[in-house]
Amino acid sequence: MHSIMFFLQPLIAAFTGWFTTWIAIYMLFHPKEPKRFLGITIQGVFPKRKKQFAAQLGFIVASELLHFKEIAAHITDPDQLAALKPGIEKHIDTFLNVRLKEKMPMIAMFAGESTIAKIKEGLVEEIDLMLPEVIGQYAENLEHKIDIQKMVSEKVEQFSTDKLENLLLSIMTKEFRFVELIGAVLGFMIGLIQMGLSLL
Repeated sequence: MHSIMFFLQPLIAAFTGWFTTWIAIYMLFHPKEPKRFLGITIQGVFPKRKKQFAAQLGFIVASELLHFKEIAAHITDPDQLAALKPGIEKHIDTFLNVRLKEKMPMIAMFAGESTIAKIKEGLVEEIDLMLPEVIGQYAENLEHKIDIQKMVSEKVEQFSTDKLENLLLSIMTKEFRFVELIGAVLGFMIGLIQMGLSLL
């Protein structure tokens, strides 16, 4: 029996390494509510630090990831504006050929097809010149009116602990499993070392 336990040392150490690592990962999220145990208050790291986590995430998003100037530059890119042009021209056509007759019938009566075409051409050119400036100004106004850091922080802080756990696990499950495997491998190696030292 003693010899069996001796050769099982690496397996027992591997299980111990895996289990302690699993417990450490589990305690990142559990218990979700503070629990008193032997006079010590225990709570999962993320539930306990959710407010700080939300504040830090908000800061990172606002300072590193999301900038209104970059959004404005992307939207006002010529390729992006070109994609809007068919929709704009469609609305102009509807206005000139339908609504103009309803709102200003006298003007529509004397405006021939060539005049309508010139009006449309002028409107499209003016809109092409106007859009980048208008979008840039709008983005600049939003930058002063919307506090991205506060908005992200409040949203994350409102997450339930279950939702936060599921979110983090969906991103980091493979990494957590890898850490558990490393714990088992290190435990196995320590067990081999202990077994080797016992033979000396």
